[in-house]
Amino acid sequence: MQELSMNLLDVAENAVAAGATLVRIDLAVDNAARRLRLSITDNGKGMDPALAARVTDPFCTSRTSRKVGLGLPFLKMAAELTGGQLTLESEEGRGTAVTALFCTDHIDMPPLGDTAASVAGLIQCSPDIDFVFTLTGPGGAFCADTREMRPLLGGVSFAEPEVALWLREYLAEHIREILEKE
Repeated sequence: MQELSMNLLDVAENAVAAGATLVRIDLAVDNAARRLRLSITDNGKGMDPALAARVTDPFCTSRTSRKVGLGLPFLKMAAELTGGQLTLESEEGRGTAVTALFCTDHIDMPPLGDTAASVAGLIQCSPDIDFVFTLTGPGGAFCADTREMRPLLGGVSFAEPEVALWLREYLAEHIREILEKE
């Protein structure tokens, strides 16, 4: 995966597949420290310690449809190539937290990509799951929480194309405001 937004999408989709009802996506950009932190936390089924210890091995997967799982290994490799790291904490029945730290001034730092499209796509494709997207950067902080948006939609689903388009534009506008301010 060449963009972090694709890693974000992959890890968050794993949370959905793990039965999560709440997925938190936190993205923090610190230009002064030249760091980017991406955290995805869910309340899904979690993993036992043995699986959690092996999950960054590309030949370890819980899927029965294929014998490889590349999402977490690719995210770990991307972080480590910049001098960063990946941490994973998981507890059976309680969920999983994945955090990737990147050194943004490294030549191997991948581009962020279209984060708004990734987050909006997650919400559209899993409209009954709650997502909280938080972004912190040079322009301040922004939080989009589907639990707060639902009442405003008056029963209209996040899966509706008009809602998904609005959400993508809403996220993109706020992401630009937070990241482009110096």
